Amino acid sequence: MGGCVGTHHDSSGSLNENSDGTGVALGRNQPLKKDKPKWKSDYPMTDGQLRSKRDEFWDTAPAFEGRKEIWDALKAAAHAFESNDHELAQAIIDGASITLPHGALTECYDELGNRYQLPVYCLAPPVNMIEEKSDLEILDVPDPPPNSGHECQLRLRLSTGKDLRLTVRSTDTVHHMKRRLHAEESVAPASQRWFFSGRPLTDKMKLEELKIPKDYVVQVIVSQPLQNPTPVEN
Repeated sequence: MGGCVGTHHDSSGSLNENSDGTGVALGRNQPLKKDKPKWKSDYPMTDGQLRSKRDEFWDTAPAFEGRKEIWDALKAAAHAFESNDHELAQAIIDGASITLPHGALTECYDELGNRYQLPVYCLAPPVNMIEEKSDLEILDVPDPPPNSGHECQLRLRLSTGKDLRLTVRSTDTVHHMKRRLHAEESVAPASQRWFFSGRPLTDKMKLEELKIPKDYVVQVIVSQPLQNPTPVEN
């Protein structure tokens, strides 16, 4: 991701092999192809989970090798590409002097020979996208028997920057733990997305089934609700 390679442009605009012959001959620059990549996620993914995954990539990508202005251009081009504005995506690529040896944003080079690779999830949604569940759909999660299982402390790290320990029971489902967090932090369950080791936790999963080691951290992405617009007086 963004690592530099020892390639250079010749007078024809091609990318050539390294002088020691260890590079890969990538051929001439090609225009951006209109075909979107088709891919399947390891797990069914909601739109919110896809957005979180993309945000994480774009937040961290400029920290690797490569130039920030090129990463910014690639982000804008990827957004235009997914929105089917192919002409705008190509204009952004051309304006930033980005070379596409295969006509795809999955592998790009700037004019200095730096290599940039965009994951397919930044260019198109997976074929196994699922819709977000509404509060009404998750109300069928049955409550565990009172005082069942054993009580324990679960470490949570909220996307708001707060770390806390939540008192839960081993028989709690993720949905019930979201309700416990709601009682402590006033974060609505529908605004919470729980992840452990990069894996999304669905509402019906039980804590005892997740086998989270002691003192390991569960990530909680908190989506802020849209504020109601202020009424305009006549």
